[in-house]
Amino acid sequence: MTAISRSGTGRGVAALVCGALAAGGLAAAGVTALEPGAAAASSHREAPLISGTPQYDNTDLYAFVSPDKPDTTTLIANWIPFEEPAGGPNFFPFAEDAQYDLRVDNDGDAREDLVFRYTFTTHVKNDKTFLYNTGPVESLDDPDLNVTQTYDIELIRLKNLRSVSRTKIADEVPVAPSNVGKASMPDYAKLRAQAVRELPGGATTFAGQADDPFFLDLRVFDLLYGGNLTEVGNDTLKGYNVNSIALQVPTDLITESAHQPVVGIWSTTQRKNAQGHFRQVSRLGNPLVNEVVNPLKDKDVFNASTPRDDARFLKNVTNPELPGLIEAIYKIKAPDEPRNDLVDVFLKGVKDLNQPPHVTPSEQLRLNTSVKPAKHPKRLGVLDGDTAGFPNGRRLGDDVIDAALQVVEGELVGAKNDLGDAVDANDKKFDKAFPYLALPTEGSRGPLAKGTSGDTDVRSQLGDALRPAVSASGGDDTSLIALSAGAGALGVLLIGAALAWWRRGRARAY
Repeated sequence: MTAISRSGTGRGVAALVCGALAAGGLAAAGVTALEPGAAAASSHREAPLISGTPQYDNTDLYAFVSPDKPDTTTLIANWIPFEEPAGGPNFFPFAEDAQYDLRVDNDGDAREDLVFRYTFTTHVKNDKTFLYNTGPVESLDDPDLNVTQTYDIELIRLKNLRSVSRTKIADEVPVAPSNVGKASMPDYAKLRAQAVRELPGGATTFAGQADDPFFLDLRVFDLLYGGNLTEVGNDTLKGYNVNSIALQVPTDLITESAHQPVVGIWSTTQRKNAQGHFRQVSRLGNPLVNEVVNPLKDKDVFNASTPRDDARFLKNVTNPELPGLIEAIYKIKAPDEPRNDLVDVFLKGVKDLNQPPHVTPSEQLRLNTSVKPAKHPKRLGVLDGDTAGFPNGRRLGDDVIDAALQVVEGELVGAKNDLGDAVDANDKKFDKAFPYLALPTEGSRGPLAKGTSGDTDVRSQLGDALRPAVSASGGDDTSLIALSAGAGALGVLLIGAALAWWRRGRARAY
């Protein structure tokens, strides 16, 4: 991948990161309208309102034919951007007052025909401690995992936007917890595996923390690097986690028919308001739409909008802001407007590939489920001849920044280019089996502290100190336990030791 500038201004166009965003998001995102309670698009802190409520903020959406189960399709949606792994003591639960939806349009009319709805419940074993876990966690039902979540999945079938059936397809499925650290969760891969559950009818589900699979250099927002590309190429999202929902379903469950295999997909979040009604606050189809395509006045409106009304923002796609900014700073001539090439590719789907018949232009991630997975995937997807990749759906390894950037800078209208942000792959390798996501970075990334092995393992002492114990006088030590919880980790250890000393003394006295 060559430099952002065709005159050789250095390697990688992180400023074009934005451009890339604008291509995959540009057309894909540049159109929407306001309709509370419907669907809208978002990404990493892309709009003023949603940036203040990260639990409800979609970051990315992926859809691809499962490489190891080609008769199934995998949908992955992520929430909560920039999760710092050490962000305790509360870490990163899903919101309980939210509906997290995966929406499918299987006939191209920009209206959802299927909705997979995830809702979450939080469970706390001991609310008298500040601790997320009170000892090393070996399983999802470990008594030392103090804070847990479960979720239900409801499949809603619609016709003309009216529900015709509702079916609960999963009930109280456990969520993989946040990866606290090596002392707390010595085998996190085991916990991840326990959170993958097969469902009746051939579906598989997962919800929990994962490494953020998106890779790019986001520093483009520093005035397009100020015209200086000597420091591009850093994966800004390296080391950060997200909360993921992954669902693998038989392909024939989501397609209209074998003769019409193209589906459009987007994810949404609805939040319960003070009146008890759910209202949409976030939506995501193609990547990084709302950051770069929509001006500030449209961003919050866009996040409450629905694909069927996307024509409202058509001008944001046909007359995009980003190419003009790139031309002003890097002297790369912007393609002529109106940019109908972006509309055709990103709002309708690529003709003879993933464009459904009688398509209504709208911002969705479109996938032709009849295209077989590539044996050797190419990161640029369709631009490099790999029709199983972006913008035909989106795989975890697709370099959507480079691909979208090249298109927004005129690849499809004769302005051949080889632009990119110099970040060509994720920092962690993806798994070969569902849910495919890389394990999250752990909160404790250094060596284990002293005292975490042997007969006096402080991890066990923490759990012992927090569990109510019967005293020699016949009562319990609940008040001491409550005190220990409020005293901090050191207090827990000291009071635990004091209890043990007191009990030994009482035993000797009797």
